[in-house]
Amino acid sequence: MTMQNTPLLMSRLLGRGAKLDPNEEIVTLLESGTHRQTLKTTWDRANQLAGALKAHGIEIGDRVASFMWNNYRHLELYQAVPSMGAVLHTLNIRLGPTDLEYIINHAQDRVIFADEDLLPLLEPLRDKIPCVELLVICRHGEGGESSFENTVDYEEFIADADTSFSWPEIEEVSPMGLCYTSGTTGKPKGVMYTNRSTYLHTITQAMTDSMSMSALDAICGIVPMFHAMGWGIPFTASMLGCKQVMPHRFMAPQKLIKLMVEEEVTISAGVPTIWQGIKSILEDNPGKYDMSNLTRLTCGGSAPPVSMMRWYWDTHNIEMVQGWGMTETNPLGTLSRKVAKRSHTKLTEDQQFENVAKAGLLMPGLEVEIFDDNWQPQPHDGESVGELLIRGPWVCSEYYNDPQPDKFHDGWLITGDVAKIDSEEYVIIADRSKDLIKSGGEWISSVDLENHIVSLEGVTQAAVVAQPHPKWDERHVALVILVEGSNVTKELILAHCSEIFAKWQLPDDVIFVEQIPLTSTGKIDKKTIRSQLDEEKYKLPDLRTA
Repeated sequence: MTMQNTPLLMSRLLGRGAKLDPNEEIVTLLESGTHRQTLKTTWDRANQLAGALKAHGIEIGDRVASFMWNNYRHLELYQAVPSMGAVLHTLNIRLGPTDLEYIINHAQDRVIFADEDLLPLLEPLRDKIPCVELLVICRHGEGGESSFENTVDYEEFIADADTSFSWPEIEEVSPMGLCYTSGTTGKPKGVMYTNRSTYLHTITQAMTDSMSMSALDAICGIVPMFHAMGWGIPFTASMLGCKQVMPHRFMAPQKLIKLMVEEEVTISAGVPTIWQGIKSILEDNPGKYDMSNLTRLTCGGSAPPVSMMRWYWDTHNIEMVQGWGMTETNPLGTLSRKVAKRSHTKLTEDQQFENVAKAGLLMPGLEVEIFDDNWQPQPHDGESVGELLIRGPWVCSEYYNDPQPDKFHDGWLITGDVAKIDSEEYVIIADRSKDLIKSGGEWISSVDLENHIVSLEGVTQAAVVAQPHPKWDERHVALVILVEGSNVTKELILAHCSEIFAKWQLPDDVIFVEQIPLTSTGKIDKKTIRSQLDEEKYKLPDLRTA
């Protein structure tokens, strides 16, 4: 007996939730209140959108770009564009005009969908992106004009199309999504997701041992939908029939917490800075917010402090799930759950949190390994450090129209992370290879220092970066943001660090700042910090002559 060879296409997953639970809601926070529509309405409108794009001339494989916040129309694009065989190119709204111009032209985007408040950011590109034939404006009653030649209102664009579209049968390796990742050097690189890769990623994400998403969840994706396809959450939620709660542009912790409580959110996903901000509000207003519906917070982008993960569990019984991945891995690579194995049910809570602090266990279907400089695999003993490489069905094998062979080795993706793997197969990220500090021939992990500094009461954020040093090659400094009214001093921070770090591992200086630069994806922007240190913005003692 042979099995049916049915291609793994996103069109087979994305309408499932709407079919099973048509009256469940998609909720978007807007200036005027909340916009609500059912899963069925969303899927019907996705069908209309596909029909309108086809009528415009969009063919299989063509790139359609979004320049949008997390909202219901963006979700309609997520459902329509991959299902019709086209490619959704999510443009990062935080990039500057030079990078945007390069990315749009490199991808050859034919249509751009843009939220009206973001239109000014596209204005500098008006005559520089000849591939774009049409700008579709998504209005939310806030005004916003464009000088682009061909524009149309989103609602007008889809109005005459049928609510039923015949999804094409295409190859499962056909592309469906395109995300650009900006490295520290050179132009941004495009990662092209296929139907097959995203189909497998979507099913894996819902697994009990993964994010444990189910049809019973109300999910609030705070991670931007323009970043690694919103970590895949809009796809998985559409497949399952979850209630989806979207913050649009209202990302202040006060707005987010109110939205999550009112909409009975059970699971949310975002970078650590989001959860730090919400933690501060909860601490300042004990008992004000009913957090009883919220069971899981997924955290990625950079390692969350263990003290914060512990606080959420001890105070509100909310499990923080730490994840590691990259745009190149679709992005789910590893996840760390509080209790991840049957044998871990016998661990003490302290031991469980030691595991949660790690980047986590590999998702089924993926392989990771750590290699030395000669491409020799290193032992999984929790001590040996090596360059982390990964491969699997949703890991990219080259960049879009830009192969970059030095980023790959013998079928593996070189992640740029330096890591250990312990005897239980937990991945432990030591640092980004470019953020490791090499001082006097010894390596120092900036991540370990940052997490330890943040565990000190009164500290909300820390960034540790290296500066050139004539004697030691590099020495490092810590930028620290304090809680308002905190009396934490430089001496207290150094004393706190000396509890677990050797004297030579301690920062040369601690600088208190009001804000720390973040990248477009909410991570600490060490590249900018280093350049600002070079400009002496932070009034440092000159480490190069010390």
